[in-house]
Amino acid sequence: MTSPDPAGRTLDGSRVAVVGATGALGSLVAAELATRGARLLVVGRDADRLDALDAQARVVADLGDARAGADVASAAREHLGGLDGLVNAAGVVAFGPLADTPDEVVEELFLANVVGPLLLLRRVLPLLEESQGFVAQLSAVVAEQPLPRMAAYSASKAALSAAAVALRTELRRSRVDVLDVRPPHTETGLATRPSSGQAPRLPAGKDPAAVARRIVDAIAAGEQDLGPGAFG
Repeated sequence: MTSPDPAGRTLDGSRVAVVGATGALGSLVAAELATRGARLLVVGRDADRLDALDAQARVVADLGDARAGADVASAAREHLGGLDGLVNAAGVVAFGPLADTPDEVVEELFLANVVGPLLLLRRVLPLLEESQGFVAQLSAVVAEQPLPRMAAYSASKAALSAAAVALRTELRRSRVDVLDVRPPHTETGLATRPSSGQAPRLPAGKDPAAVARRIVDAIAAGEQDLGPGAFG
């Protein structure tokens, strides 16, 4: 289904799971993949929003549930016959001094932004190795530019990026590409829905539709690193 040659990767007919597909950016990435002919398995917590997406299969799941990965792998085999790519666009955010951040919020940040994605990937890696597919992990600019009052969130995103960099080498022999995406502040509305605290005054963010297109362009081109400067 996919092309591993230097010219890039064929998305038309490829089988891609988009996790966090009910979010603002995840839904746009899913839509962009669909316009390029990808067959989609969309994963999210909101069944109604999943039903509204153009996709061949749907899984209602929360990354905080260790069973999510097995459910995604099973659905990919049943409905798509395998998997050529995984896009992880799920995540949560919190603001405020670390001293004022509840323990359970710190745990939630790392569960949703690091532990859940790694457990999910462990379950679907056999499918991606079969197809010599790809993984695109959506981290954030704070992975490389940590901000005060966002210590736990910055640390969780940095951990996700670190995992992507390590996996890029670890999976090279299996010919599974790993793309680490660290977009700048984007107007997704996530900052208005924090798990804790209140967002600081932020400059105008990037257009999420343009960010989604750039991410899919990178997947198609076989890029492996997409830092904030790559978004213009």
